[in-house]
Amino acid sequence: MLHTTRVAAVPVTGRHTINTYLLLGRRPVLVDAGTPGKAGTIVEGLARHGVDPADLALIVLTHAHLDHFGSAAELQRLTGAPIAAHAADAGPYRSGRSRRPYRPTGPMGRLMARARPLYARIEPVEPDILLDGPTSLADFGVDGRIMPTPGHTAGSVSVLTDEGDLVAGDLIAGSFMGLIPRRPANPPFHDDPARNLASLQAMLALRPRALHVGHGGPLDPGRVARWAAREQRRLT
Repeated sequence: MLHTTRVAAVPVTGRHTINTYLLLGRRPVLVDAGTPGKAGTIVEGLARHGVDPADLALIVLTHAHLDHFGSAAELQRLTGAPIAAHAADAGPYRSGRSRRPYRPTGPMGRLMARARPLYARIEPVEPDILLDGPTSLADFGVDGRIMPTPGHTAGSVSVLTDEGDLVAGDLIAGSFMGLIPRRPANPPFHDDPARNLASLQAMLALRPRALHVGHGGPLDPGRVARWAAREQRRLT
């Protein structure tokens, strides 16, 4: 029997300023956990899609920045769902300190790097599943894979469904934190821009049908590919 997986945005700040995502397959899987104090907002978002928190099969964390794992520990208590995250970012998850130093990609990043909230202490979380390579989600009710996509942080991951939806974390973003719709851009920070771009190009080579990003609405892969080619020229 064929099953499909639907990707639904669950915004935690603004319309698309900071997103988490719900993968609706045979069982529901949540990707990312927003900023600290947003567990209630996320649970309300689950309910809007008909998901009881107790039915959540898994929480996948794309990387160890506070806007992506800030409410992970509270969500785990509320849902009982295990957490999957990459081993290379395990230190920040366990310490409750967002991965640092922040390495700006441009003027917005340089401005944001001075913002005190970015250095707030986060409730630590211990991932139940430490990833070190591509990992199937079939056992959690979703036809798709968690894919390592290092560069934004060493332990960044994305999720690719069998239908071709790529939930990309901060592999790429909408311009100005998603305020300009459909326009690809770097997020404010990357640990390693060249490695991140290589990860992005590797994901584009798998021919996704849409990219669902942490900041902004869905991005068209053709437009992202053209942006990536310009970014390659800029970096070299």
